[in-house]
Amino acid sequence: MEVKTSLLDNMIGVGDMVLLEPLNEDSFIENLRKRFDHNEIYTYIGSVVISMNPYRSLPIFTPEKVEEYLPGLDEAYRSLRDQDKDQCILITGESGAGKTEASKLVMSYVAAVCGKGQEVNKVKEQLLQSNPVLEAFGNAKTVRNDNSSRFGKYMDIEFDFKGDPLGGVISNYLLEKSRVCKQPRGERNFHIFYQLLSGASGDTLTKLKLDRDFSKYNYLSLDSATVNGLDDAASFRTVRNAMQIVGFMEDEVQLVLELVAAVLKLGNIEFKPESRVNGFDESRVKDKNDLKEMCELLGIEQSVLERAFSYRTVEAKMEKVSTTLNVAQAYYARDALAKNLYSRLFSWLVTRINESIKAQAKTRHKVMGVLDIYGFEIFEDNSFEQFIINYCNEKLQQIFIELTLREEQEEYVREGIEWTNIEYFNNAVICDLIENNQNGILAMLDEECLRPGTVTDDTFLDKLNTICAEHQHFESRLSKNSKFLTDHSLPHSCFRIQHYAGKVLYRVEGFVDKNNDLLYRDLSQAMYKATHSLMRQLFPEGNPAKVNLKRPPTAGFQFKASVGGLMKNLQTKNPNYIRCIKPNDKKAAHIFTDSLVCHQVRYLGLMENVRVRRAGYAFRQPYEPCLERYKMLCKQTWPHWRGPARDGVEVLLTDCSVPAEEFAYGRSKIFIRNPRTLFTLEERRRACLEDLATLIQKIYRGWKCRTHFLLLKKSQVVVAAWYRRYAQQNKYEKIKSATLVMQSFTRGWKARKILRQLKYEKRCKEAVTTIAAYWHGTQVRREYRKFFRANAGKKIYCFIIQRIMQKYFLGLKTTVPSMSPIDNTWSAQPYSFLEGAHTELRRIFHLWRCKKHRGQFTEEKKAVYEEKLEASEIFKDKKALYPSSVSQPFKGDYLEIHKNPKYLKLNSAVEEKVLLADVVNKINRANGKGSPRLFLLTKSNFVLADQKTGQVKASVPLPDLTSVSVSTQSDGFFALKLKEGSASAAKGDFLLSSEHLIEIITKLHRTGTTAADKDQINIDISDEFLVQFKQDKVCVKFIQGGPKNGTSAACKRKNNRLLEVSVPSSP
Repeated sequence: MEVKTSLLDNMIGVGDMVLLEPLNEDSFIENLRKRFDHNEIYTYIGSVVISMNPYRSLPIFTPEKVEEYLPGLDEAYRSLRDQDKDQCILITGESGAGKTEASKLVMSYVAAVCGKGQEVNKVKEQLLQSNPVLEAFGNAKTVRNDNSSRFGKYMDIEFDFKGDPLGGVISNYLLEKSRVCKQPRGERNFHIFYQLLSGASGDTLTKLKLDRDFSKYNYLSLDSATVNGLDDAASFRTVRNAMQIVGFMEDEVQLVLELVAAVLKLGNIEFKPESRVNGFDESRVKDKNDLKEMCELLGIEQSVLERAFSYRTVEAKMEKVSTTLNVAQAYYARDALAKNLYSRLFSWLVTRINESIKAQAKTRHKVMGVLDIYGFEIFEDNSFEQFIINYCNEKLQQIFIELTLREEQEEYVREGIEWTNIEYFNNAVICDLIENNQNGILAMLDEECLRPGTVTDDTFLDKLNTICAEHQHFESRLSKNSKFLTDHSLPHSCFRIQHYAGKVLYRVEGFVDKNNDLLYRDLSQAMYKATHSLMRQLFPEGNPAKVNLKRPPTAGFQFKASVGGLMKNLQTKNPNYIRCIKPNDKKAAHIFTDSLVCHQVRYLGLMENVRVRRAGYAFRQPYEPCLERYKMLCKQTWPHWRGPARDGVEVLLTDCSVPAEEFAYGRSKIFIRNPRTLFTLEERRRACLEDLATLIQKIYRGWKCRTHFLLLKKSQVVVAAWYRRYAQQNKYEKIKSATLVMQSFTRGWKARKILRQLKYEKRCKEAVTTIAAYWHGTQVRREYRKFFRANAGKKIYCFIIQRIMQKYFLGLKTTVPSMSPIDNTWSAQPYSFLEGAHTELRRIFHLWRCKKHRGQFTEEKKAVYEEKLEASEIFKDKKALYPSSVSQPFKGDYLEIHKNPKYLKLNSAVEEKVLLADVVNKINRANGKGSPRLFLLTKSNFVLADQKTGQVKASVPLPDLTSVSVSTQSDGFFALKLKEGSASAAKGDFLLSSEHLIEIITKLHRTGTTAADKDQINIDISDEFLVQFKQDKVCVKFIQGGPKNGTSAACKRKNNRLLEVSVPSSP
């Protein structure tokens, strides 16, 4: 396989492990460490990529850098496109090594290098967006990885003849559905549960009958519910968007979320025992609320599902036997339903995604397969899932060794190089131990599951101890082989298999149940009866019309068949490998744990892979790039070789005195046996490049200086030409300017000479005319002098009068008073005959300045002055309080009712605009004391409300108000008298007092006057008036009090018919 020459340039450590010297485990690990410390996470064994998980983002993950850092991907794609060879990329490694991210990188690279176009971009986007959906439903946090794939995924990406993607097909393997019901300590359930509860809107959760609190669901572990660096809410939005891009309809997304919610609800269903008359216990649902909500989500009758949790029907031929389930069996049935529901939903999602991304064209397609499957797993407690996962990894290791050897052998044969047989460890014996149809572990497990009678995990272990005891890779403390009887690291209920990656201890507890994977027929039939659109697709065996008494295949049998099909598929394609390694167990950057990396290097068989590659020739390269790289080492090949590339390489190696046993000539490539030979050529090339660099620098500097000189010379010529042009232009401009000046002076002199001549002639004409005029005047005056003397007095009088009037009017300009309408000054009358004009002018000026003053008023100011004017008409010389109110502006809203939050309720109760809002005192008839009230006036009524609470006490329409009574003194008391017989008059008139009496009564009178449908409100000003209190009339009398009464008026009750108000006398 061709090795990119870029690996030899500026490399840190050794980029290709085939060239590592010396080759041993310590140098291998040290080389990985050195490259990891310098952010070089990719190292190669020929075409095999070793990827170290950096646990952080690096700039090499951009699409532009992929070709540089992962040349194997580019070569695989070009072989697919140009040579029509189907490819497969196998990504392997243990959990947390970065397999999922590597598969995303492969997808991103395919999307980056393919063609453009609307349809192509749509296909690429759908392929990329299928990842977030499958990760949400199939990945979970484990102790080793925050985003661990708990299922195997193989995607065939289909291309057309141009290399553009047409679509894809996804296959999934063994979803770890036991995680739905139970998670080990420190791990989480599948991501989608936490994403749904964290990221869904409140309306969505309400429809799904869910709550955001994780602690309310038994299936969700709480110790690791929140993961640092994972934003479940943002991930949920990403998943929703990805499902939309892939092609899910909105109703399909809702159906999927309903099933996820149903699984959560299913985990909250709990059971209690109930004794029957026959002495057997029967399970009953404790709290039926979660059962009810789940049935509503799935559209199942509650009684049907409740019975399925309490009874089990067994059919044998034509007979049906119904047995009760105890509490343990009910919990088993519940968990089995939850696991099957989620597992089948996941399979439906994969099928639905395949419908969207599959290629539409029927022609043959080129295929690139990407395998992202579970890594080898060794936990403290290993169960059936780890056994199946490790079996799959054994098969992948087997095919890796076979395909690598086959690839090496094919290349040697293709190039005509003699092939030597290579010794290697063949793990076929381990695969046979697990998958042998007669006495393999899976076969014996299936046999135990199908055997009648009592079947337990212990009987299965006994069978293994009997049949596999002598197998060199099987260990059990209870086996017939006595060498493990004293091995205390091997418990009695466990067995151990020596895998290619190391020994793994499996606990047999749960093997039989997990392999059976039984779902009671009653539950299947109950699910089939659901009205939910997906249930009949997920549980087709529940159809009563198609009852199948045949036992369904076991989980182990199904997985073995799937792995077999996968292996056949991979063997038809050209393999490309990415071997993922995690540097530490802390999931932290910049930490490299030697022991952990060494363990992975061993079980991945990387050292063995290097030895296979180096068994013959360590390095091979096509003749053309080899000659291009090393041609400077030989004078005959430098700088250009005119013949065939192979001849040039032969001349080159002969000139360099390379021993003949160190290389071999293939048909298209040169093969070099020892890496030292290659490094020797590299050292000589590096020294030669330094000499060439010196020569190039010398030539470049000479060229640069010559170029600079020629540029200066050219520039000097250009500058001289421009300067000469500039100098000539300046000289021309000066000559032109001087000529223009001389011309202008000459023309001026000529013009002035002509002007002097014309002026002289004009003066002569004017002199003649003047003399003639004076002469004619003298003659006329002599002739008419006698007529002038007769009318002289009258003429002089008129002239004097006109002069006096002119002086008078001009004098007014300086003596006119100010523009203030209240300024009564005016200049004195100078002459008696001007008396009428003087008076009229004063009147006209006053009217004019009043008009100017009024023009400056705004509408609000006009309204205020109109109210002041109306107050003057009502109270001037009638009410002693009026003079003190003249200088006070009418504010109207003294409470700021619209701004004060205290009166918000009152403001909402009054629908119209408030004209006046003030605090008044309502006088009590019983004792004459006042209680504060809020007084509000609108265009149609006035309102009295409680000052503290804002509650409306009375609302009186203005048409019901007939008159207002006030005294002539300086008090603030006034009585609002209502129309008899009106609804408002039921409680009688209102006797109030206010500091703004003048303004209140003025606004009441003005509001009543302006309304067309209201009678004018009468204002009664008197020191004694009657007020109607309910059925009685009370006289209110105002008297002048002495200084002892204080500064404010006081009201006292004299008897049932008299209220006396004492008003302090004015000072």
